[in-house]
Amino acid sequence: MSSILPDEAMFADFKKQCLSTDNWVNKYDKHGMQVWIEVPAKKGHDAPKVHKIKCKMAITDVSAATMYDVLHDSKYRKEWDPTMLESFDIARLSANADVGYYSWICPKPVTNRDVVSLRSWQVTDDEYIIINFSVKHPKYPPRSNLVRAVSILTGYYIKPTGPNSCTFIYLSQADPKGSLPKVVVNTASKIVAPRVLKAVHKAGQNYLQWKEQNSPDHKPWLYPEQNTLPMMDPAELSIQRADSLENVDENSNGDVQDSEDSN
Repeated sequence: MSSILPDEAMFADFKKQCLSTDNWVNKYDKHGMQVWIEVPAKKGHDAPKVHKIKCKMAITDVSAATMYDVLHDSKYRKEWDPTMLESFDIARLSANADVGYYSWICPKPVTNRDVVSLRSWQVTDDEYIIINFSVKHPKYPPRSNLVRAVSILTGYYIKPTGPNSCTFIYLSQADPKGSLPKVVVNTASKIVAPRVLKAVHKAGQNYLQWKEQNSPDHKPWLYPEQNTLPMMDPAELSIQRADSLENVDENSNGDVQDSEDSN
């Protein structure tokens, strides 16, 4: 049985998608940021209902290494991610893979979302790659007060362009599930993605100062020996397919949490 963990071919394919312009249409190009939507090869009923979106940002004042640290540092995420409800790592799967939980606030009347995902990373001399996708974890089934979203494939490709600059690419195909029309999802993603990247960039600008005061030498994503998470057999996980989750009718959901509840 093949492992659920990403292999070299999956990282190579993700990098290829990040750098490709074939079958991608540019939807936004301002202030050093571009947003692209993939044009699916399959048409009609076989075409994916949720767009694959790609954002590219030219960062001129933060190093690739720092941006990579920002994406990994879960304690720092609480400082800069205003939509986060809850986030925690569940277990290690290998030296460069883990499984984690993340939930976030959605604007009313939309129900808040959560996701359980497998994350894996690869670092070489001149690039950083992080990829994740949704998995089923036996101890973290969908919750009654949240809609379980599905990351089909989401990740980051970061390439240094200088000692304090980099190209930062975010690629995602995710299904928020629930009763949201796909046209709304696809339209919103083109607006939300640039906002997310701007927030991540700002987080990168402030990270070094914050990290100096918060366990500056603790970076288990770079030094696996620092990782204290329990080990888990990847065979206990399975890929979470979007079509195996029921669509919740959000119009009748009266217990959506307010933004204030998460403060």
